[in-house]
Amino acid sequence: MPTPARLLAAALLLLAAARPAAAQTDSTKADSARAGSAKAAERPWYQQLSLRGYVQARYAAFRTNGDLECAQCDRSIPSGGGIFLRRTRLVVSGDVTDRLSVYLQPDFASQAGSTEGILQLRDVYVDVALDAAKTFRVRVGQSKIPYGWENMQSSGTRVPLDRSDAINSALINERDIAVIGYWAPARVRARLRTLVDSGLKGSGDYGVIGVGVFNGQGTNRGEENDQLHAVARASYPFRLPNGQYVEVGVQGYAGRYVLIPSLRSPGLASATPTDFADRRVAGTFVLYPQPFGLQAEWNVGRGPEADPETRTVRERALDGGYVLATYRVKAGRGTVIPYVQAHRYDGGKKFELDARRYRVRELQAGFEWEVAEAIELTAAYQWSDRTYEDLGDPDNRQHGRLARVQAQFNF
Repeated sequence: MPTPARLLAAALLLLAAARPAAAQTDSTKADSARAGSAKAAERPWYQQLSLRGYVQARYAAFRTNGDLECAQCDRSIPSGGGIFLRRTRLVVSGDVTDRLSVYLQPDFASQAGSTEGILQLRDVYVDVALDAAKTFRVRVGQSKIPYGWENMQSSGTRVPLDRSDAINSALINERDIAVIGYWAPARVRARLRTLVDSGLKGSGDYGVIGVGVFNGQGTNRGEENDQLHAVARASYPFRLPNGQYVEVGVQGYAGRYVLIPSLRSPGLASATPTDFADRRVAGTFVLYPQPFGLQAEWNVGRGPEADPETRTVRERALDGGYVLATYRVKAGRGTVIPYVQAHRYDGGKKFELDARRYRVRELQAGFEWEVAEAIELTAAYQWSDRTYEDLGDPDNRQHGRLARVQAQFNF
């Protein structure tokens, strides 16, 4: 019998293939559609693609504990020092037709084992608009999954150097292979675009409603158990009478995750299951920095987690979140945003060995200085208390302080 996730996937694919026959009755939409079609006909589609990207170079200037690490957030932390290329991204995107757009983003600074500078695919998807105003569109391919506002926010836009363990542990690299339907009125899509272009650090256009299915095994990995994950998100950016923007949202996903052989220690007990419940729900509040900003997210759920005492991996509850305060001020031709962030997480990380058990308590303070449109500098100082345990390292608690600087170059 077809599962709900399969039925949803089939419905979304049928919608993507459909061509609405009803004519637009709104004259403005009709005029816009004709203008868009005429413009698209002027040039071949490949001449309408845009090219952009950014490079992030980091340096850990000070650390009090060489054993403190966070492989998921910044692989340079436990290294012996030196300059580290955190991201080197190149984005190719544009409209193929007035109903079809494409997006491709590789990263040239990924890591495989001890080798850095590996080329790895991050995004490759198409958006199919089901109406001329693009109120409803279906996204097919590898893309960000609409769970967690900070997960969807670009790393080239985000103020803190890292995403929080609590939210980011849901989805490695924030992405998966998916079919997702997004709905948002044209005025809301314009508002979401404004929140990015104006320097208010918006998360981008992921609609007011997003519903879809995805494999659930992570970036560049196929399905393992023929049971797709389902995801849903609702979020709305309000504009208050005084011009202040506030966004609130709720999101969740559910499925079953397979702990693949390469992530299982040889010492795992034979009773350890192969797949596990994987579900979460999260709430989001964002007060955009005009000039004071406040951002908070919290999630709860259930997933696999290492149990060194029984030498197994079990389904356990998880919870955690963060609070980020910012203040945005003009500095000559640029902008300075000082910030402070506190976050905690208690739970497993399914994409790490034996779904490592984590207990994280962290405080970070710093500032981002947008020197010019093409150059941003960030300095951060953090206080960390991290415990991460797997079967081979059952009692690993590390305290430490760390200072880092980053230069980002946009092109």
